[in-house]
Amino acid sequence: MAAPNRTAAEAGVRLAAEGGNAVDAAIAATLVTMVNEIGVVSPASGGFVTLQVAGGEPVTIDGWVEMPGRGLPEDRFGRGIWDVTTDYGGGTTTTVGHGSVATPGGMKALDLAHRRSGKAPWNEVVKPAIEVARQGFTLSRTSGYYLGYTHDIIFGWHQPSHGVVHDDEGQVIKAGTTVVIPELAEALELIAEAGAETMYTGELARLLVHDMQTNDGILTAEDLAAYEAIVRPALVVKQNGWSLATNPPPAVGGVAVAAMLALLDGVPAQGAWNPAELERLVEVQHAVFGRRLAELDEEDVRRLEGQKLLDLASAGDLRALTSPSTATVSVVDDEGDACAITVSSGYGSGVMTPGTGIWLNNALGEQELLAGGPHSLAPGTRLTSNMAPSVARRASDGAVLAISSPGSDRIPTAIAQTYALYTHGGLSLEEAVEHPRLHVRVRADVVVDHEDDLELTAATTSLPLRPMPPHSMYFGGVAAAFWSPDTGLQAVGDPRRTGATAVSNP
Repeated sequence: MAAPNRTAAEAGVRLAAEGGNAVDAAIAATLVTMVNEIGVVSPASGGFVTLQVAGGEPVTIDGWVEMPGRGLPEDRFGRGIWDVTTDYGGGTTTTVGHGSVATPGGMKALDLAHRRSGKAPWNEVVKPAIEVARQGFTLSRTSGYYLGYTHDIIFGWHQPSHGVVHDDEGQVIKAGTTVVIPELAEALELIAEAGAETMYTGELARLLVHDMQTNDGILTAEDLAAYEAIVRPALVVKQNGWSLATNPPPAVGGVAVAAMLALLDGVPAQGAWNPAELERLVEVQHAVFGRRLAELDEEDVRRLEGQKLLDLASAGDLRALTSPSTATVSVVDDEGDACAITVSSGYGSGVMTPGTGIWLNNALGEQELLAGGPHSLAPGTRLTSNMAPSVARRASDGAVLAISSPGSDRIPTAIAQTYALYTHGGLSLEEAVEHPRLHVRVRADVVVDHEDDLELTAATTSLPLRPMPPHSMYFGGVAAAFWSPDTGLQAVGDPRRTGATAVSNP
């Protein structure tokens, strides 16, 4: 398995050693990540689980966030929010406050994935996360880096949050600091006993709604009670003897991965990218992101436009060429099960619900995904997402691969490049993960962001180039886990993040 940190990876292999399968291990690692990746994810995240149990069809469980506000009068909208700008990521503006919190679905997705395909008891799956919250954990380099930019402006305005991310002298905690959150341990104990439902209709829901009502939040008891995780057939791409299953519409991340792979079919032909293949890679990314699917608010419209893009890409139609924070876990086992999970809290709302130790998301404040503003959608609308946790199976021998990445709109490009280099180019899995990457950024302008050890020149593309250091955190953090009957188990973590890998052999 590959996970964001060593403690999460160890939790996963512990579940495997105690009789759990890949799904149990992935959920356990994700829950630990929700505790110890401060500022990145939390139990109030949204997320997706893509899994395939040996002998079954691949599915994606959609636990992404929804627009809240059911039952509220019109004058309640537009409150409890303000914009902040940080230097993180070269300059990021986001919206925070109680009004930036969307209805979270990640915990329901984990619960449903466990009920469908897990083997270990639920309370045992949650137990490692409880222990980490109660006994303490070391702040990771990723969290320390992010908090260095956001500890005051995002996580410092709300007192419960401020008290955790600052020391007794008011200074931001640094990577390597030991953090203990007893209230979060108690909240996770409720989740272990009652399941995810406690966050939606139980005691944790009551605490969350009370805080929202008194601080101009728009998340209501009706929103939480109405939320359901959705099981969807995964979007499948078949190439070169492999079947890749990824996140389907109305999310846009899996669509982008599938479209890029269709347009890159057979590229690179052998080894790493040659100059002509790099030119094609830039063209393909420009085409896919030029469709601006992430800016479409309505679910049905995203679904329709996503299918149009897939139809063009799968046909090789050249018309297709004219157009923070996240955590991810990938696990396979030697029975042929594969599970990939990606969860996110956005940039963080700054809100830590009193009495719970749970930080809340600011998914309504991710301005690149909500063109109409934080409260512009109808309550109950599922927001768009770039997440694309994926699993793949090789027809010849039943080998399985779980692959996922954090990184906002760089998620699809990181996964597509790694997968193409591995399954088309023939690089080893480790070489494919570590290989230099590029990302075509299509916003107000179009720029090719690239790691400067990737040999891009003006002859490769006419688009402006923006070089970055090798293995830059900007380009995601691919987590890949592989099993084949001949070579056994393998896991690869990305040097761009503080990821950890672990293998548990029977």
